[in-house]
Amino acid sequence: MTGNLYRGQAGLPFSSTLRVYEPLDAFPEEQRAAIQAAGARSASRAAVENAELLASLGRITRSGGDPFPTGRTDLVRVTTAPAAPAAGTSDDDADADPVLLYCPSQLVLRAGLAANALMEGIHGPLAELLIPEEQRDKHQERIDQVKARDGSIRVHTRASTWGIPFSWFSLFMEADHKDVVEAAGRILTVRVWAPITEALERARYAVANLALAAPDLDMLDDLAQLTEWLETFHVESMVELDYGAVADKVYPDESPMDIRLGIECLAEGDMTGAAAAYRRLASRWIPIRQLARAS
Repeated sequence: MTGNLYRGQAGLPFSSTLRVYEPLDAFPEEQRAAIQAAGARSASRAAVENAELLASLGRITRSGGDPFPTGRTDLVRVTTAPAAPAAGTSDDDADADPVLLYCPSQLVLRAGLAANALMEGIHGPLAELLIPEEQRDKHQERIDQVKARDGSIRVHTRASTWGIPFSWFSLFMEADHKDVVEAAGRILTVRVWAPITEALERARYAVANLALAAPDLDMLDDLAQLTEWLETFHVESMVELDYGAVADKVYPDESPMDIRLGIECLAEGDMTGAAAAYRRLASRWIPIRQLARAS
């Protein structure tokens, strides 16, 4: 299955994602049964990734010109987090049951957000040709139905193509748990995990130091928005950075360390150290971003 996943990605833009996984009781009560059932249908993480990729390719070639997901087969990713030990027990209590955490794909909402961003960007006129107004209006009806059914909605996934935003790396450290997924001598992806409480603490540290040392830096705005987003989720959530296929180009990756060192240097007034950290990041990621304009 993983081999199929890698072959299916050949020729596609590198896509990376930042996901938040929440415990079941963080979701509205009326949604829990459907989320739990969808999670139980997930045979494996590779199967979920492959199904989502095949569905996206299918939408591109769908007759009728509608590229948007319908939401009828929305997927849910599942992971586990260690349960908090009961009172009077040690952290090493092996009898503690793991807690399941869920991340719904929410493709209808995310597709609408992506389409809006595309329309408002520099490629807006081209997007209007590729996505007819009739199809955009039809998808808006789907979005309205989801919002009417589910009420206030937090989008659990952020995506980025042709590279990972530097602000995302501030949420993680070198010692965080990593899953390296390999097949046929290639790295399919690397997934890095952190408890949301730790990710938020790191983000707030970065925001506080950048606000004092480099208030005009674009990354400060990105970090502030990222922090506000993470604050909407359950305190027992986990945050996952999924590199996607770009991992095969950059891993082993020291970007989280370079971001941390760069911010520390800025806070201490060490411009030489901050510049060195940025050069390391740029040498790693600018070639990846340039692939977006390669012919």
